[in-house]
Amino acid sequence: MENNAKMVWTGLSPDDAREALVNKDKSKRDKRMTLKEAVSQFVKNGDNVGIGGFVNIRQPIAITHEMVRHGFKDLTLSFQSAAMAPELLAGAMIARPDHFSIKRIELAYWGHEAFGLSPAFRYLAERGMVEFEDWSNYNMSARFKAGAMGLPFIPTRGPLGGDIKNTSRTKVIDCPFTGRPIALLPASNPNVGIIHVQAADMYGNCIIRGTDATCAEIAMASAHTIVTCEQLVSHELLVTNPKDIMIPFPAVDAVIKVPFGSYPGACRRHYYFNGDHIREFLSLISPMCKGGSSDGLKAWYDENIFGVENFEDYIEKFPTKKLIADQAAESYNCERFA
Repeated sequence: MENNAKMVWTGLSPDDAREALVNKDKSKRDKRMTLKEAVSQFVKNGDNVGIGGFVNIRQPIAITHEMVRHGFKDLTLSFQSAAMAPELLAGAMIARPDHFSIKRIELAYWGHEAFGLSPAFRYLAERGMVEFEDWSNYNMSARFKAGAMGLPFIPTRGPLGGDIKNTSRTKVIDCPFTGRPIALLPASNPNVGIIHVQAADMYGNCIIRGTDATCAEIAMASAHTIVTCEQLVSHELLVTNPKDIMIPFPAVDAVIKVPFGSYPGACRRHYYFNGDHIREFLSLISPMCKGGSSDGLKAWYDENIFGVENFEDYIEKFPTKKLIADQAAESYNCERFA
């Protein structure tokens, strides 16, 4: 059963990842910067970008806006389950292929749950514009875990029960201890991880409330990690309960305070989904799958990303009453289920 095909690493190889970790500045220093500074410094053409969050919860939307504004070529996107973050990046490729492009996507699920599957996924896949590698949620989580642990692979039985072993770089061997088949998943070590959290201090210690969504593993597995946060709090306050720290400061390279940094997605304890805005954006791409015009999508990017200086300007386009209502909706849910 052994598969002897040579492994192709789509981010850092395990050896490169270990070297990057050894050489990384792990000092406790002030890592506050602007989004523009962080994206310019840590994201490069051809990078493998690990996307945190889960579906439309805590997606790093503000970071993706800045990435689109900056423009990159031949990116690989790696995520467990994601929605608006890859949708915005893929939409930029569809609207402005001269400015932004994606080469490959390694994923478990790309869709919006109640708001439907990703039309950008369909558009890119049907036209063969991007390479895809299909995994399950557990498989992608395990791959990030291997990367975070400094291992080149992780053994699991998961792929043996379906077709994933045939659509991915899974290697099946005979277990040296039991003699039974076991699947080996290659580690995922992104060049840069992009993550949004509820709170962080200036050194990069992060607190996540609700679903943690493999964000800690992505941060630890990546050569560099950009974090946006709803609240930037003092180090003394953040470490009051050390066990609350989900991502430790050595894993983080940049910290940016960006209220509503996951909007129009949700962020636990801060705001609920803006479903109308999500549907509106998806409706600009869906008709294109059937040959429709891209004019509406291009106009959206021109107005909301290329036509503003920063993410704050984008948020200002939403009526204040709507933002307050989405905050109130999440506050109500937290009061009921805290």
